[in-house]
Amino acid sequence: MPPETIARWRRLRVSATFRRLSLAGRRTREGENHMANVDTAQSKDGRSSHTGPKILVDGGDPAETMRVKEALGYVDGQTTNPSLIAKNPEVKKRVESGRSLTEAEESAAYRKIVQEISPLVGSAGVSIEVFADLDTTADQMLKQGQEMFTWIPNAYIKYPCTREGLKAAQRSVAQGMRVNMTLCFSQEQAAAVYAATKGTKAPSYVSPFVGRLDDIGWNGMDLLANIKRMFASGDGHTLILGASIRSLPHLMRCFQIGVDLVTVPAKVILEWVEAGRPMPDANFRYEFNGKPMEYREIDLNQPWQNFDIKHELTDKGIRKFVEDYRSTLRKAS
Repeated sequence: MPPETIARWRRLRVSATFRRLSLAGRRTREGENHMANVDTAQSKDGRSSHTGPKILVDGGDPAETMRVKEALGYVDGQTTNPSLIAKNPEVKKRVESGRSLTEAEESAAYRKIVQEISPLVGSAGVSIEVFADLDTTADQMLKQGQEMFTWIPNAYIKYPCTREGLKAAQRSVAQGMRVNMTLCFSQEQAAAVYAATKGTKAPSYVSPFVGRLDDIGWNGMDLLANIKRMFASGDGHTLILGASIRSLPHLMRCFQIGVDLVTVPAKVILEWVEAGRPMPDANFRYEFNGKPMEYREIDLNQPWQNFDIKHELTDKGIRKFVEDYRSTLRKAS
């Protein structure tokens, strides 16, 4: 099939998707911030000045980030993790050629990648994830976080939503570090992040993983809405970063809910740009046939240790990151 035919087919397919969703690129007139059009204008310092949720690229390839920036006109930030770094073209090529990395080389590769991404993004920064398994202690995470925080001037250190991760986060914000708590799957975990990061100099992030909840039959978007409702009674020091975004309807629902930030694979961002950057209007309906996640009344004014933060998907996510990290490493002889 000729390239021009493929391109035309893709445009028609994306357009048809939005017609079915009753989006059609119309702007909302209701005046709510979370329904506002995204203005892609750049300020004089190169940072984006658009309204609505900040858009981050979920990936580990600086060239991909540059492609998104050229298409979108801006990139507010980036999120990385061991799985994404393992997929970096240079890392992948090296491993496939039989030249696996030592732990020191893996760390150096990660540092090089985020240093290339750092100047491409805006005020939402680059989230750098510590290497942690289920036995990694808070001390071990904090030591990594302290080192990673020196790599770039706009670093956010990612810790998992576990007891040890929250301990590390609490100590990190006390030292003036910026943190992003990842692998969040419940309101209680989000409440614990809020409590553990009180006093932070910069807003902390909590990253609920929408797609992974969808995978097991729950409506992951409900979690974003529930956390936003819960945080409405708070002081605003913890921002909601919608993560594990898989599709255009996911992205549109994030806009509709009004999350503070959303991290999105480059493929989905580029589809959104190609479709004309539509925003949800009064006719938009997000449809998912999974089980609803009911809202729970939770008192945020408690020590983080009071919350039940255990979640099977958090443990599963940690194991997956460890597996991908180790896939790049040289086996001990």
